[in-house]
Amino acid sequence: MKTFLCLLTVLSACVTLVSMQMVGGTSDLKAPDETVMQVTASVRPAVEERLGKRFSIFQPVAYKSQVVAGRNFFVKVHVGNDEYIHLRIYQNIQQQIQLSNVQTGHNRESNIEYF
Repeated sequence: MKTFLCLLTVLSACVTLVSMQMVGGTSDLKAPDETVMQVTASVRPAVEERLGKRFSIFQPVAYKSQVVAGRNFFVKVHVGNDEYIHLRIYQNIQQQIQLSNVQTGHNRESNIEYF
């Protein structure tokens, strides 16, 4: 019986590890949650400064994340008309947020890839 319980515990741990996001890999595409909405809003001034323009719309529509020494968010943002941009936002383990990169020229169908 002890062997069975031990095996069951190990199997359960393996299933849990497989279902978790692998460190270094990006997650599946997801709809933005409250955290992503807040993180994206916090870098809006830096995005507008970097691109040299103000956006009347700045709405996250999808994202992927990556566990590193902290977390990278790869966010697709609708910025008006048929325009979308992709942001890479880094949140360190102290929860500090910084804009890492911006890609322009995307549309609604553009895949979010590592950049």
